[in-house]
Amino acid sequence: MFSWTKLGFKAANSEATAHPRLEKTCAASPQSSISAMCSVTPYKGQKYTELKKACREASSLFEDPEFPTLDESLFYRRSPPGPVEWKRPAEICGDPRFFVEGISSHDLNQGTLGNCWFVAACSCLALKPHLWKRVIPNWKEQEWDPNHTENYCGIFHFCFWIFGEWVDVVIDDRLPTIDGKLVYCHSRERNEFWSSLLEKAYAKLSACYESLDGGNARDALVDFSGGVAEHINIKEGHFASDPPARTWLFMNLEKVFNRDGMISSSITASQTELETHLSCGLVRGHAYAVTAVERIRLGKAMQAHFKVEKLPMIRMRNPWGRIEWKGPWSDRQEWQNVERAERESIGLMVEDDGEFWMTFDDWCKYFTDADVCHVINTSAGTVGKTWYKGVHFGSWTKHAVPILNRCGGSMNNRETFLQNPQYALDITKGEKEVLVSLQQKDMKSHRPVGNGENLTIGFVILKVELNRKYRLHDILTQEVVATSSYINLRSIFMRETLRPGRYVIIPSTFAPDVSGDFMITVFTDVDSGFRTLTSDKPRVNCWSRFLGYPQVVTQIYVQGAEGLEDQDSDGGADPYLIIRCEGKSVQSMVQKDTLVPVFNTGAIFYRQKPSKPIVVEVWNSNALQDEFMGQVVLAASEKDSVQQKLQLQKRGQDSEDNMPGTISLRVFTSTHLTSM
Repeated sequence: MFSWTKLGFKAANSEATAHPRLEKTCAASPQSSISAMCSVTPYKGQKYTELKKACREASSLFEDPEFPTLDESLFYRRSPPGPVEWKRPAEICGDPRFFVEGISSHDLNQGTLGNCWFVAACSCLALKPHLWKRVIPNWKEQEWDPNHTENYCGIFHFCFWIFGEWVDVVIDDRLPTIDGKLVYCHSRERNEFWSSLLEKAYAKLSACYESLDGGNARDALVDFSGGVAEHINIKEGHFASDPPARTWLFMNLEKVFNRDGMISSSITASQTELETHLSCGLVRGHAYAVTAVERIRLGKAMQAHFKVEKLPMIRMRNPWGRIEWKGPWSDRQEWQNVERAERESIGLMVEDDGEFWMTFDDWCKYFTDADVCHVINTSAGTVGKTWYKGVHFGSWTKHAVPILNRCGGSMNNRETFLQNPQYALDITKGEKEVLVSLQQKDMKSHRPVGNGENLTIGFVILKVELNRKYRLHDILTQEVVATSSYINLRSIFMRETLRPGRYVIIPSTFAPDVSGDFMITVFTDVDSGFRTLTSDKPRVNCWSRFLGYPQVVTQIYVQGAEGLEDQDSDGGADPYLIIRCEGKSVQSMVQKDTLVPVFNTGAIFYRQKPSKPIVVEVWNSNALQDEFMGQVVLAASEKDSVQQKLQLQKRGQDSEDNMPGTISLRVFTSTHLTSM
């Protein structure tokens, strides 16, 4: 459904030492991933409570030295369309309020900045109380109190999820205006200021307002929620022309929305097409907020026409605060064909506030891209599926010594690719869906100094030996399971179903020798033991002199077995492997009810006594006692081999006697411990 390849890598363009964390705590349900995060980091060391207390004691209004009322806080390249005067809300209107009659997605209107992506994300946020109450902490305390004006200090604060932690950003209330009107994001109510102040806090994080000119809604959605971003290419997914795929997509978006996720969509545009209108009224290159995903119950006449009782529909909002959609359901008269109770339940708006409904079929027809923010349940004891979350922070760093280098580029660079950071995880019970997110640091704050472009990043998932605990050094002997797209987005997302086994994820930049920081997150059904592979080979320690040190390294891959049906197994078996070497053993997963098992199992051994053979045994799993089905003994002289089929033999004194069945395998041995 989505665009990734198995082996070939091609960089794509978009618009415009690790610390492990494993969470199975109190973050889930709608508010899960945020309510559990009680601690926040003060941005630039500014603590809201202390600063506000100091202002009260001094009977003064706060002036933020970290985001002064200067041009450098407004722009770095293109100045606003007129002389800017910074004003406090009380200087703009007579009765300022943080919220007017609560918070709503209709409160927001885009200003002169090209940050429709941010305003669309704010509209999504306004629909999710569990999320916005985290972004706008102690919001009641921050409200103007006309009865106690002495308590007002002109200071506000907002929380954002920035690169794995909640950051508390303090601002003053001085806002840029031209001719007494707000220049940037503003509410439709002249005396409501939550959206303008939220935008200012986000601009402070990004160094200046102009740094918000151009971006991706999914980045802001993640910063508002601590969720995981997924980009869906509606056009490449053929959702408009493939009804089953379209049904699947609607069900998934409906699930995301109902679980406190957030969605934005847009229509791709070339540079010359930006903000041009389609014949249906929609705008190219413009981010729209998705404010509802619903199945609307139709009246009897419409049911007969559409041949469905409920019609999949989606509600959109234009950050410009006006409606352009001219297609079906844009005429309010059409809604007379929807049952009245249904119209009331969905809160059909009659004001021209930029919000409109369209069928999901039309949404797939006209929109080309969707940004989805998943708020993933990681809390035990809550409703819905629970995920385990593993997080690591790492860096792509240069080093003159190749084995210590950590920026090897994509698999196009075969000789250096495995120099990148490597992370292992285990799938232990059946096929499981795994979610992987790779995020780099946000570069918007570097735009004023000319270095604000995202790196082109991606990752590869490899299936490796069941007992691997050292870094990979040869990719030719490993199975490439999946690769993400390589693209210059802030985050890359993939969902993949993995068979039982051990896997290694390798994140990288597209080009080699490119430095940067990243955060990689993995969600699995059960604890995967997500961890960093740091060592290249067994360490030499004080005991090595007495206990010995490995002389060679051997990899063995067992593909499967055949001919087991000739054994007396009552017509079926549950075979598994045990691979033994120098007192160590590796056991494969059981293959259920088969006499032609496909194991696809690998093991790796660092051998102190290469003269001793490796034994591969086949067993039948039984409730009372497992049954031996044969073995092969690989002689010490066995070095590198092509795929070979060996006859199963008995054990002990009869070890040279054959048993029914053969086993297919490959063996690789090297005296260089960092060759595999």
